[in-house]
Amino acid sequence: MHRVWSFVANYSLLMIAGAALALLWANLDPHGYHAVVDWVILAGSPVGEPIYAPDGSVASRTLTFHYLVNDVLMAFFFAIAAKEVWEAIILRDGSLRGRSALVPVLSALGGMAGPVAIYLLLAAALGSETYDALAHGWAVPTATDIAFSYIVARIIFGAGHPAVRFLLLLAIVDDALGLLIIAVFYPKGDLAPEWLLLSLGAAVGAWLLFNWLPRALDGADPRKPRATWMRRRLSFWPYLAAGALSWFGFQEAGVHPALGLLPIIPAMPHADRGFGIFAEAERHLRDVLNSFEHALKTPVEFVLFLFGLLNAGVEFAAAGAPTWLVLIGLLVGKPIGILGAGWLGVRTLRLGLPKGMEMRDVLVVGFVAAIGFTVALFVAGVAFSPEATLAGHPIQDAAKLGALLSVVAGPIAWVVGRMTGVRRQA
Repeated sequence: MHRVWSFVANYSLLMIAGAALALLWANLDPHGYHAVVDWVILAGSPVGEPIYAPDGSVASRTLTFHYLVNDVLMAFFFAIAAKEVWEAIILRDGSLRGRSALVPVLSALGGMAGPVAIYLLLAAALGSETYDALAHGWAVPTATDIAFSYIVARIIFGAGHPAVRFLLLLAIVDDALGLLIIAVFYPKGDLAPEWLLLSLGAAVGAWLLFNWLPRALDGADPRKPRATWMRRRLSFWPYLAAGALSWFGFQEAGVHPALGLLPIIPAMPHADRGFGIFAEAERHLRDVLNSFEHALKTPVEFVLFLFGLLNAGVEFAAAGAPTWLVLIGLLVGKPIGILGAGWLGVRTLRLGLPKGMEMRDVLVVGFVAAIGFTVALFVAGVAFSPEATLAGHPIQDAAKLGALLSVVAGPIAWVVGRMTGVRRQA
């Protein structure tokens, strides 16, 4: 388990280091910080922030450092998340199959509904002007940072406690719904859905040529020579090329391009079992999908560092209503929603918890899952424009500050665990 701990620690701490550096930089030298964030890499690029013509069409694009990280490189982060969701659904023993998954899935739904209700109710209580300005950010407090919350869960429960697996399953569902929310509710500009045919064609073409066809030509041959040759010689590279086409299709369609690799994930050959990204046994799986994930792990750590650096640079003076709405939505809405939905599943629907878990464990999981961080920062960046203000304060920065402050959910979860007598299992 040392390898697991080492990977997860690096996976989260690099991002935290980037966020801490961004906070320090933005408060000491805001002009210098934003000059780096908005640095223009290439004007007139085929990819980048759109510049619109008077008729509403995209006249040109400008590739900035911020766009490169948030819209291009973060596609690899979301690809890893999508891989875990896909295996949880498609594999025979996937964690999202069967009756045992129902309570965590139900809890995940509650854990997303609770923050939305709290956020919108508080926004409405602050008046119509505040509500109108902030309602579009309802999805910001729905997020759970899977890697960060996993570390906290292990500290509180220990590696052997079933609540850790419960949290991971809940976070997988949260990720899946989060991807759907970003795609549907936060498009990048005007929608041109016909471009999604390029993404679909790239995914189907990759599956037919590099997955289905070799297996069909191999037939009943147990050696599977063609499929083996494809796996060993070409690996995931044809799918990455198809992913580039899919990404471009998402950009042109107006759907957030950071989700552009998602259609390619189901096209890749996968193992008949999965252990999860945090399992040491996962490194022994040599199928194309797992090879793709293994190749991405280290680069994605660096991508998350850059993501934290370019998105967490918020001046403390930006704190305002959006900060507290996001923070309260996470710290109050998540535990209430997860505990309420879990109670409904266990007490009313009689679905049952995993062996060794009690309702107090579900409560603590609710607080652990309130750590929004990565995806909450991402959603804040797409929900609010940098120019939007409320009472003279930038809304996007204020919402991002709430996402950053959600890390306090970790110590709160530890205190709640102590108070409720949660037993740690090594």
